[in-house]
Amino acid sequence: MSRYVSGRFGQALLVLWAAFTVSFILLQVLPGDAILIKFQNPDMGLSPAQIADMRAAYGADVPVWQQYLHTLGNFLHGDLGYSIQAGVPVTELLSSNFPPTLRLALMGFALAAVVAFALAFLSSLLHFGWLKNALQAVPSLFISIPTFWLGIALIQFFSFHLRWIPVINPGEWVGLILPVITLAVPISAPLAQILIRSIDQVQTQPFVAVARAKGASRSGVLWRHVARNALLPTLTIAGLLFGELIAGALITETVFGLNGLGQLTQQAVNNQDVAVLQAIVVISATAFVGINLLVDLLYPLLDPRLKASASKNSRGGATA
Repeated sequence: MSRYVSGRFGQALLVLWAAFTVSFILLQVLPGDAILIKFQNPDMGLSPAQIADMRAAYGADVPVWQQYLHTLGNFLHGDLGYSIQAGVPVTELLSSNFPPTLRLALMGFALAAVVAFALAFLSSLLHFGWLKNALQAVPSLFISIPTFWLGIALIQFFSFHLRWIPVINPGEWVGLILPVITLAVPISAPLAQILIRSIDQVQTQPFVAVARAKGASRSGVLWRHVARNALLPTLTIAGLLFGELIAGALITETVFGLNGLGQLTQQAVNNQDVAVLQAIVVISATAFVGINLLVDLLYPLLDPRLKASASKNSRGGATA
C-alpha cells in the first residue's frame, strides 16, 4: 500500500508541474504586456526610463527561462506573485475570492449528487416502464443544456417572470439558489448516467438473485447489496466532476455577477494580469488533482479487491 500511495502522490505532483509549465508557456506567448497596459497610460505621465524600471522591478526584463525558474521557486514557497493591476499580492486576491467559489462548487456538487441519486434509484424501483424510461432520459436532457443558457433562463423565469428571487441585492443565501441550480444540473447528468448503468449491471450479478431468493424485498436488495457495488464506478466520475466544478463555477459566477474566481479571472484576462491567471490555473489544477488523488486513495478502502491487488503489486515489485 505504501508503494501505491507514493505512486499516486508522484503522479499528482507530476500533473501539477505540467499544469504550471504549460500555463506559464501559454501566458508568455500571449500578445500584449500587462506592465505596458498599466504604466504606458498617458495619464500616468511615465517616461520610457521609468517604465523600464517598472519592468525590472517586476522581473520582466530577464530571459523567459529565468522568469520560469523564479516563478516556480516562488510557487513552491507559497508566493504566488504580485498583481500588476490590483497592486496587491495574488494571495490576498485569492483569499477573498476563492472561498465564495469553493462554497458555490460544494453546494452545486451536493445538489447534483442528490438529483443523480434520486433519478438513479427511482428509475430502478419504479414498475412503470414508461416512467422509468422517462427518468433515464432526463440525464441526456440535462447534459445537453449549456450552462450559460440555463443561468439566463433561470433568471428570466424566477426573477423577472415569477419575481421570487430578486436580481438586485438578493441576500447572501437567496442569491445562491439559482447559481447552485445552474451548476448542479449539467453535473448531475453524468453522475446519474453512470449510476443507472452501474445499478443495472450489478442487479444481474448472482448474489442479487440469491438475496431475492431469500425473501429480501426489491428496495432492500437495492440499498443493502446493489448500492455499495454500484457506487464504486460513480465515485471515479464524481471525483473528476468535482475537480471540474471549480472551472465550471467561473462561468456561473460571470452570468450571475457573483464575487469569486469568475470575476477575478475575467478582470485578469482583460488586463492580461499574468500572475493572477497563473495562480488561478494552478489553484484549479490543485483542486482537480487533489480530489482525484483522494478518490484514488479511498478506492482500495471501499473495494477490498483493489486493496489486495495493490498489496500484491507492491510485494511483486519488492521481490523483483
